Amino acid sequence: MICIITGDIIGSRRIKDSWLSNLKSALRLAAGEFNRWEIFRGDSFQVGVEIEEAIKLAAYIKACIRTNKPADVRMGIGIGAMKNRRKKLSESSGDAFVHSGTAFDALKQSKTNLAIKTDNPDFDEEMNVLIKLALIAMDNWGEVAAEMVKLALENENRLQSELAAISGRTQSSVSEALKRAHYSEIMEMDKLYRKKLNQMILK
Repeated sequence: MICIITGDIIGSRRIKDSWLSNLKSALRLAAGEFNRWEIFRGDSFQVGVEIEEAIKLAAYIKACIRTNKPADVRMGIGIGAMKNRRKKLSESSGDAFVHSGTAFDALKQSKTNLAIKTDNPDFDEEMNVLIKLALIAMDNWGEVAAEMVKLALENENRLQSELAAISGRTQSSVSEALKRAHYSEIMEMDKLYRKKLNQMILK
């Protein structure tokens, strides 16, 4: 099984191109050893990631883009099989691609910026409720909050004092930014997602 994230940049024509380098860096990190990512039509993208990492990496991509406020990103997460693996990700096929495209296409109608689809409707319903709640915070990340979430996800094993040293900010400002971003709650959602995902796979 693989996870495919399909997305696009919201309002890309109205903002500077600084988001593009951030998006490329985010996709390279998200793809990891898969090294499977692609940007097309200027502001749309697909990336293949480990299924366990889907929520965390979607949050990471969003944080990278939100550092370029008012830029934002829409993403559909699809989990399933990859049947035909082609050189270009967009030419590959399988349930993961279908689910990702279906989730992405439904975003505008549902007026939300992130959703997940798998073969399990009950899992999807539960996770999408949690995602909608998380987006109340994520859609309102300012540049500093997004920057600190990005830094925290890139340095998960480091203390806040170390993040402060890396960022050149005080520890209290780092702590306040992560609290304002509801970082700990989003990581709790990620932990629950992993637990529910493993339960679904083992059924």
